[in-house]
Amino acid sequence: MASKGISLFQLNNQIKGVLSDAFNSELWIVAEISEVRYNQSGHCYLELVEKDEDTDKIIAKARATIWSYTFRMLKPYFETTTGQKFSAGIKVLIHVSIEFQEIYGYTLNIKDIDPTYTLGDIARRRKEILDRLEEEGVLEMNKELEFPEIPKCIAVISSPTAAGYEDFTNQLDNNTSGYKFHYKLFPAIMQGNQAEESIIEALDRINEYEDLFDVVVIIRGGGSTADLNCFDNYWLAFNIAQFPLPVISGIGHERDETIVDIVANVRVKTPTAAAEYLIDCFDKKQAYHENLQEEFYGGVNEILLEASENLHYLSNKFSPMVKSILERKSNQLLLANEKLINSAKQLSKSHSYTLQNFKTKLKLGLEHRLSNEKNHATNLQSKIRIRVGRLLENQKHKLSLHEQSVKYLNPENILQKGYTLTLKDGKIVKDISTLLKSDIIETRFKDGMVESEIQKVNPKKQK
Repeated sequence: MASKGISLFQLNNQIKGVLSDAFNSELWIVAEISEVRYNQSGHCYLELVEKDEDTDKIIAKARATIWSYTFRMLKPYFETTTGQKFSAGIKVLIHVSIEFQEIYGYTLNIKDIDPTYTLGDIARRRKEILDRLEEEGVLEMNKELEFPEIPKCIAVISSPTAAGYEDFTNQLDNNTSGYKFHYKLFPAIMQGNQAEESIIEALDRINEYEDLFDVVVIIRGGGSTADLNCFDNYWLAFNIAQFPLPVISGIGHERDETIVDIVANVRVKTPTAAAEYLIDCFDKKQAYHENLQEEFYGGVNEILLEASENLHYLSNKFSPMVKSILERKSNQLLLANEKLINSAKQLSKSHSYTLQNFKTKLKLGLEHRLSNEKNHATNLQSKIRIRVGRLLENQKHKLSLHEQSVKYLNPENILQKGYTLTLKDGKIVKDISTLLKSDIIETRFKDGMVESEIQKVNPKKQK
């Protein structure tokens, strides 16, 4: 027959005595909070666990209590110092006494908590996540994506009721330059334990329509540091780092930089700042086009000025040339007249005696000869005047043709006649073979210009 055993109360009382003797003073222990409950009296009841570092399996568990008079001081002290909510999922260093009650069993009575340990654990976990992302080669992947010059189509991840989302859309819709943006909201939970999974699901939905969007914007309103814990998650950062579109993070917190901020292509402080960044991209592109336009007009003005100067130079050169020709012909006429008179005098002297014998005949012949020479000189003078006049008219006609050519070659006159100028990269297109599909061209009219994208090139086939 079995010996009489002890009662359960006696057993528990003995265990209580052993624990009291073994742990007769308070001690500091490290544990993770897995559950937090409050009651109406203000007491806090915790479940503490320890997990295996390799398997994440729970290897120890204990109940703990913070009585209301202690909890009223510890909770605000911890949350103010760490910036974290006193909630499940954080590691703590706590000062406890071990208690054992025959009815409720073993429990820990928390007397104090060290917030610096929790801060160190949070920093350590952040560093481990960043080191892991870097080792896997994904930390800078999203930053290496080229940000579009004109981000017109935007996928937005946010809570639809968040004030930050309203600020973002108002800023885009009411921008002072009148730019038109197309944005689509992909709703997600932006804080709490479900935020990580919700945001990743939103990214997956966007990925299905990747070709429709230029960038992804992740925004939320302001909040406490604890509200940003979900943005220090490995899997969320991993998905953003490898996302095929550039990601802008604007999660509404100016002081702290989350891991999501680090892996995103662009990090801004607030949702409004995210909208301003997108608008600024349009402003930069518009300034670039305005600069190109100014350079084009400046080049045209330089060409016109050079042509005007050449015309003025030719005009100044033509007038002295005509005057010189007239003076030269006039001098030649005077010399011919003098030679004729001198020749007549010499002939008269050399034949004085013969002329005396034939005075009457010579006089008649001389008068006749003189009359003929005068007529010849008159005819020669008339021919010279006619030729000079024709030459002058010919030169004037050429000058008029030059003026008309310069006028017709003026690009402004060509545009006024209904013709257009086609430019690619600021240069006039002269041959269709220089154009390719998707090239951007500018077409100049007399009263403005349009910009076009080449859809198809049909060069003229040679027969």
